Amino acid sequence: MNVMPNSAAARDIAYYIHPQTNLRRHQEIGPIVVSKGDGVYVEDENGNRYMETVAGLWCAALGFSANERIARVAYDQMRKLGYYHTYRHTANESSIDLAEKLIQLAPVPMSKVLFQCSGSEANDTAVKLAWYYQAAMGRPEKIKIIGRERGYHGSTIAAVSVSGKPDMHADFPLPLPMMRHTEYPHYYRGHEDGESEEDFATRLANALEALILAEGPDTVAAFFAEPVMAAGGAIIPPKTYFAKMQAVLRKYDVLFVADEVVCGFGRTGNWWGSQTFDLKPDMITCAKALSAAYQPISALMVNEEIHQAMLAQSDKLGAFAHGYTHAGHPVTTAVALEVIKIYEEMDVTARATEVGSRMNERLQGFADHPLVGDVRGVGMLAGMELMQDPATRTPFEPGLAGPTMDRIGRDNGLILRIIGDRLAFAPPLIMTVEEVDHMADMLGRTLDQAHAELTTA
Repeated sequence: MNVMPNSAAARDIAYYIHPQTNLRRHQEIGPIVVSKGDGVYVEDENGNRYMETVAGLWCAALGFSANERIARVAYDQMRKLGYYHTYRHTANESSIDLAEKLIQLAPVPMSKVLFQCSGSEANDTAVKLAWYYQAAMGRPEKIKIIGRERGYHGSTIAAVSVSGKPDMHADFPLPLPMMRHTEYPHYYRGHEDGESEEDFATRLANALEALILAEGPDTVAAFFAEPVMAAGGAIIPPKTYFAKMQAVLRKYDVLFVADEVVCGFGRTGNWWGSQTFDLKPDMITCAKALSAAYQPISALMVNEEIHQAMLAQSDKLGAFAHGYTHAGHPVTTAVALEVIKIYEEMDVTARATEVGSRMNERLQGFADHPLVGDVRGVGMLAGMELMQDPATRTPFEPGLAGPTMDRIGRDNGLILRIIGDRLAFAPPLIMTVEEVDHMADMLGRTLDQAHAELTTA
């Protein structure tokens, strides 16, 4: 390990535990200490500059530069009211304004907003409200929640249990016993020879229906899905998938929670992924780009039917016994409001459509690369499958292609998001067409170098 004593990296190793990190290896190699940002680029403490292809953690929609406008809003709000809670009939102006704005922007009619601090908390709250709603409707036995294999909804106990990621369940022990998982819509990997996207979607909808029937429809409360599976690999749903899945949910009176934590605020070329794929959810969670990652905030929107059930529960139980200390924080909500104003001024959906079109065009240019099996994208969100033999869909041995691309990409000044043997692309929404071309050029070099290394290994 080549780490200078008393440097930031040395102190990190001494004191810091990192999420989603091999902790033993981290002790050996230390961190890359990111010291500053500039648009779609970040720079480490040694002056190395990298283009960020997935906006940090899908969230830095306005990039990594110091934003004086946002800083001023936060500063002014801190001077006016640095903190107050929203418990017991209290409120602050910016949280009221943001709730109103979100209801106005909602892709389908929504009634009320609950604020939290992270996407995990928003999805955790949605799980609790699904149970709360069913109890209010006289169906307390309707408690099972269905997620999807490889879906990701957060790290809190309930949210990670809905997530279909065994690596995040192992030895905690999770998932919770009322959680179930259905198949995930990865057409390229999952389709049978000769099976169309529509037929594949029908098969997955039939699998969902079979699961509900096997569990008993009177025990299933809700279904969670991201419009595009982000941490599952930037997986674009196949044609007719959501129409068929929603028909099953309506048939068996199962609530639909749309996890818009990644897809919300322009990422798919609309304000919401629900608009892009014609979703009609009962609840919507959002976070990440809600504040462009400048402040920790999330929101859960609920429809009027769920709100009426919550009112009935207040009549029965008294106070709504749920909440977070920093929910509706005046600074975070003020920042989120200003971020939304910036999105509107830059016409974020038109920009995501225009720049995303160029990004997907350039990424599609690698579809015939000997290392690439499949490329699919929508708006400024795309996934690329790495394959040992694309013609036969033969994958690499686990832990080979992805880490190789990651290492070579960094050497070329490119921070890639590696998910197994998939590359996910969700750059800051401020990215320009010229920067897209630069990204694609660096990616091309990385693919060529990785292919040469993998084929001679």
